[in-house]
Amino acid sequence: MLAEHLIGMGHKVVLTREPGGSDGAEEIRSLVLEGDPDRWSAETEILLFTAARRDHLERTIEPALTEGKVVICDRFADSTRMYQGLSRGDLRGLVDQLHSLMIGREPDLTVLIDMDPETGLSRAKGRQGSEERFEDFGIDLQQKMRAGFLALADEFSDRFRVIDGNRDMDSVARDVTDIVQQTL
Repeated sequence: MLAEHLIGMGHKVVLTREPGGSDGAEEIRSLVLEGDPDRWSAETEILLFTAARRDHLERTIEPALTEGKVVICDRFADSTRMYQGLSRGDLRGLVDQLHSLMIGREPDLTVLIDMDPETGLSRAKGRQGSEERFEDFGIDLQQKMRAGFLALADEFSDRFRVIDGNRDMDSVARDVTDIVQQTL
């Protein structure tokens, strides 16, 4: 919805996602999001996500920014900071080191749509897709992730904007659009 709105305003937009967003990163996506929740160690996941992000940055994000396009990315390094950095041990420092070494940039704006973890998990499971590996860890992880993301919003308050996601989609979309327009 945001991409459509910005295109309607005359912006050139690249809509992308992580993991994924480039051919190589999409291959890694299938490795990390499908299958047994305990398939990979947390350290291996961090390396896989960083490799996917690097390819995505080189092949999709940086070229688009160089061309003056607006890049809308569904997830980025903050998701790795939370899911791999906190979900199975205290590995946030390792995530940040790899990010600094291999990625070296943060988003200009991060929109965090905050909602009750049970509602979010229910919505995610309701999509009935094959990429439910992290949802399969259950509600305890979702509650931990919500607290972690809200802490990140405080830590990086210069780029984070938090929106109440417990409302109807149109209200949330209006808030997202307003925040992005103000930033642009």
